[in-house]
Amino acid sequence: MSGSDDSSVHQRWATMRFLVVGQLLASPPRKGELRAQLKELATRSWGHPVTGKPVRFGFSTIEAWYYQAVRQPRDPVQVLRRKVRKDAGLQGSLNGALRQVLLAQYACHQSWSIQLHWDNLLALALSNTELGPLPSYSTIRRFFKVQGLFKRHRLTSRRTEGAERAEMRLAGREMRSYEAEYVGGLYHWDAHFGSRKVLTSRGEWVRPLLLGVIDDRSRLACHLQWYLGAECTQNLVHTVSQAFMRRGLCRSAMSDNGPAMTAKEVTEGLARLGVLQETTLPYMPAQNGKVECLWAQVEGRLMAMLEDVPDLTLSVLNEATQAWAEGEYNRKIHSETGQTPLAR
Repeated sequence: MSGSDDSSVHQRWATMRFLVVGQLLASPPRKGELRAQLKELATRSWGHPVTGKPVRFGFSTIEAWYYQAVRQPRDPVQVLRRKVRKDAGLQGSLNGALRQVLLAQYACHQSWSIQLHWDNLLALALSNTELGPLPSYSTIRRFFKVQGLFKRHRLTSRRTEGAERAEMRLAGREMRSYEAEYVGGLYHWDAHFGSRKVLTSRGEWVRPLLLGVIDDRSRLACHLQWYLGAECTQNLVHTVSQAFMRRGLCRSAMSDNGPAMTAKEVTEGLARLGVLQETTLPYMPAQNGKVECLWAQVEGRLMAMLEDVPDLTLSVLNEATQAWAEGEYNRKIHSETGQTPLAR
């Protein structure tokens, strides 16, 4: 961030802080009323000067701003500006040897937290006096931030050749979100094993499998259905067919690389219908993230409402799922689009 950008951010912070305590300066509280007014300000939400999102500030924070402004009545906004650290942008006491050790350590262990890097650096410094005095954890953390060394989650615990290639691809490219331009332009489908078991006619408890199809643009749940047993092509074809009959054909579809998803019955059937089939990259489930988010709502809302239902059966679960999808999920305002899936 350039110096002018830093100045602009500091000025926005100062203006926001003055907005919080300005009314106390314009109309000073009477003796004994200051604490009550500060508590009232602490309950209110304010627009964050950078993100614009609602944010609250604690009583002691607002109190400190107030006394800062009172002590400088001629220019209270200036005194409320953020003070820039003297070592801002510098590496502090981090010498060249320590920097090289950290860079090499990060290259080998990008999934480690900064705390873990710090702990390992501490152990190394105890056995290697040539590294010199070890700086504080905050200095290490600032070094990682300045260098852009952020924690990267491992795509899989298996260290296969494919996983290594996927991690190298992810490290060398920027990952962005996307959205289809039109409703029906892209459908996602995926499978999810439920957290609750259902009781079969044989008196057995079985963990059911949920297959679902959603529209990328509107986030509409086109069709959701539970099945017994493992993911198979027959059940997938049935789910996708139901989605097409209920919501219409899509122009393209995305799924993972599972055997059922890439079976010839599926690929050839979609080709005959004029639907372009695309699959996610290996070890990259985030490409199908919209339907993954749907599974979180299934577990957090639907399954939570059924937790007190005894002897849950597959038919009851499917009936409840259809009612939830059409009565709540498709009619509830989506946090990203700002519209209900049906309206969008």
